[in-house]
Amino acid sequence: HHFDGVTAYADPVVFAAAVSQNTKRVKIGFAVLEMALHHPVRLAAQISLLDNLSNGRIIVGTGKGSSFNEYEYMGFGVKMDEARNMLLEAESLLVSAWSGEPVNFSGDFWKLSFPAMRPRPFQTPHPPIVRACISVDSMKEMASIGRPVLIGSTKTSDIKQRLNQFRGLLKLSGKPSREIESILNQSWVSKCLVVAESESQAKYIAESGFDQEQDHASQSRKLYNPNGHSSSVRDNFKDSFIYGTPDKVTDSIKELEDIGVRNLMLKLNTGGMDADAVQNSIKLFTKNVMPRFQ
Repeated sequence: HHFDGVTAYADPVVFAAAVSQNTKRVKIGFAVLEMALHHPVRLAAQISLLDNLSNGRIIVGTGKGSSFNEYEYMGFGVKMDEARNMLLEAESLLVSAWSGEPVNFSGDFWKLSFPAMRPRPFQTPHPPIVRACISVDSMKEMASIGRPVLIGSTKTSDIKQRLNQFRGLLKLSGKPSREIESILNQSWVSKCLVVAESESQAKYIAESGFDQEQDHASQSRKLYNPNGHSSSVRDNFKDSFIYGTPDKVTDSIKELEDIGVRNLMLKLNTGGMDADAVQNSIKLFTKNVMPRFQ
C-alpha cells in the first residue's frame, strides 16, 4: 500500500529481493501485488530476475489491491473502477512474458509486442500465481484457468463454504481430480494472529492492534479519498483474528484444517503492536504451535 504509512516497504518487489538474499529456504510470496499499479511487462522482468536470485522460491500473489483506498490509484494515475479489468490483462501478460516466446498482445489496456524476455523464470513454466479473491466471479475466473486462490479473513463457516464452492467450480470446469487437489494444495487463507501466555492478554493485544489499524484506515480514507469515500468501512475483529494461548490457537488452526484449509498465511503485527509482544507471539507460535502441524 502507498502514501498513508500503513507499510514501511512501499515497493514489495525491492523488499522481496532483500529477503531473497538473506534467506535460503523460505518461500517468498506477495499478498498481494496491486496489479493496476504495476506495468505487467516490467513486473514480469522483475519477478523473473527475483525468481532466479531466490532459486525458485517466489509465489506471485496478485490482486486488484484496496477496494476502498481510492487515493492509492489516484497517486498512480489509475482509475479505481478500471483496476479489476486491468488485473485480468496483467495476469495474462505475465504468463505470456514468461513463456520464453515473442509476445504480441492486444487488450483493452495494453497493446504490446516484444521479443522473448530474458531471463526466463527459474521455476517451470513460471512462478505460481495466486489471486486474492473477494467475489464469486473472481473465484470462477481462477477455477476456469486452474489457478489457486487467496481467501482473506472471514468467519470459519464462510471459509468452508468458499472452499467447497471453489472445489465445485474446479469440477465444473472439467479439471481432473489430481489437478484439483494440486490447485487446492496451493490455495491460502489469511488471518491475523496473536499468541500470549493468557487468553485475556492475547485478546487485549489483538483488539488494540486491530482498533488502531482500523482507525488509521478510516482516517486515511476520510482525509485522502474524494469526499471521504468508504471512510466508514471496517473489518470484523472476530473474523480477522486467531488469538489466545498456544493450546487455544492450536485448536483454532485445527478447526480450519478440518474444514479444508491447507495453507494459512498469518499476519503477526497488526496496527503497530508492541515489538516485544510481537516477538513473544512469534516465539510461542514457532515453539508450541507449529510443531503440532508438521
